[in-house]
Amino acid sequence: MSEVYAGAVDKGLEGVIACTTAISSIVDAALCYRGYLIEDLAENSSFEETVYLLWNDHLPSKEEYTEFKNILRSELSLRSEQIELLKQIPVKDVHPMAWLRTAVSLLALWDKESQLDTPEAHQNIAIRLTAKMGTLVALFERLRQGKGYVAPNPEKSFAWNFLYMISGQERDDEIVKIFDTCLILHADHELNCSAFASRVTASSLSDIYSAVTSAIGALKGPLHGGANERVMRMLVDIKTVEKAKQWVDSALTNKEKIMGFGHRVYKNGDPRAKILRSMSESLCNKSGNDYYKMSKVIDDTVQTEKGLLPNVDFYSASVYYSMGIPLDLYTSIFTVSRVSGWLAHILEQYKNNRIYRPRGEWVGKTGLKYAPLSGR
Repeated sequence: MSEVYAGAVDKGLEGVIACTTAISSIVDAALCYRGYLIEDLAENSSFEETVYLLWNDHLPSKEEYTEFKNILRSELSLRSEQIELLKQIPVKDVHPMAWLRTAVSLLALWDKESQLDTPEAHQNIAIRLTAKMGTLVALFERLRQGKGYVAPNPEKSFAWNFLYMISGQERDDEIVKIFDTCLILHADHELNCSAFASRVTASSLSDIYSAVTSAIGALKGPLHGGANERVMRMLVDIKTVEKAKQWVDSALTNKEKIMGFGHRVYKNGDPRAKILRSMSESLCNKSGNDYYKMSKVIDDTVQTEKGLLPNVDFYSASVYYSMGIPLDLYTSIFTVSRVSGWLAHILEQYKNNRIYRPRGEWVGKTGLKYAPLSGR
């Protein structure tokens, strides 16, 4: 091996330090945003306040929070010409994340600051993208149902507006609070695949819309963003609590993968899963379905038999289902929250930038000589 490849090669870069960051950290079973435990934020904060924290490295004062919240909510709406063009994108038999990826690219064409390289422009773009991501997802769902755009209410929270825009109906305070907590839990997660994708694109000093589009493309993959959808499809296929134990025993015997368990980083449990578990129990009981009970049977069995703990996807599946959210939108809703974390990473990358240029270890042939076509 040549000198340039003297370091260890790790498939998937597991454990490889690629950059420094002060946005979020994972230590053992503790997830922190800017030094605050996720449990603390989930119980006491709001999504809007959490976004401010991720971007500014401190919790806002009352005045800062009011100003930021109002600016964010003022950017929720889509303009009529934007809606008309977005209506032209196909929705039938289209993956929601593919539609969203295209929609975000289109929004850049209206943004006069999209190519500006100043901190002020970056902040403005970040606000617009975060505000409009939920509006875009809601619009997609409305369009494929043959329904019209529901305008947001700037007097209401981000979480309230998303649930309202997607259904056209106001939801009760408990549902809104639970969804707001879900947004907090999914906002950032250190240097995951999509966050890294956003930083790689930003490192070339490409614009924010390009970097976010890269992140959406990474999150679209089933190994990253689609796991909670697959968890819910598993639960739907099992059908009843009585069949859950038999199903999981059979899956373990046949060495089949059970979605929603284990994590590349957490070895002693995902703290977000614990929070989501209690929300799943509350919502499933309120909705009158058995998906929490089924999940608990599967969870207990997998822990006992394999020693694996649930990750964030396992209980978030039944939470979203009990809210009436379509299964194939789960990854898009992940995006509604995670865009705030991507933007924090993009802004941090711009401030301390060096273009990413890793190397690959050569495993191909060497010493070959060109032969004329007549001699081959």
